[in-house]
Amino acid sequence: MKQEHVQPILITGAVITVSTTRTKETDSSGKTIQAILTEAKIPVQHYAVVPDQIEAIRLELYQALKTCNCIIIDGGTGLTHDDCTIEAVTPLLEKKIDGFGELFRMKSYEEIGTSTMLSRAVAGTIRGRVVFCIPGSTPAVTLATKTLIVPEIPHILSHANK
Repeated sequence: MKQEHVQPILITGAVITVSTTRTKETDSSGKTIQAILTEAKIPVQHYAVVPDQIEAIRLELYQALKTCNCIIIDGGTGLTHDDCTIEAVTPLLEKKIDGFGELFRMKSYEEIGTSTMLSRAVAGTIRGRVVFCIPGSTPAVTLATKTLIVPEIPHILSHANK
């Protein structure tokens, strides 16, 4: 990436885990995302675990948008009857980052094969902030956060705030 495309931006992270079974104490994926962001010098200023309910996801997202510009929502992206993260977030996105989901599935395919087609990972912007919706497994959050989100977040936020 060309340096002139990246502006100095203070990046603040939020992690929202969508699950009806996990708690903050048992949320290994949320803890993994936080550790990766912290290691990348991105402070995590918001963390929550919410149930698979559209309104609960949206309410927590609105809270995170108040203080954070890099929001990672893990879980609830699959095809089961209660997976609703994509339905909660996608209508709120002002601009979609289609390449994120495409690249996530391509990289995931290298690890898990054709079952990657079940992933509905998406990303987009809301008011100059970026929201990533990724599967909730620890390998998936590690892949997405380390190889896609952290390397590109300054570039994405620079463009989202022009």
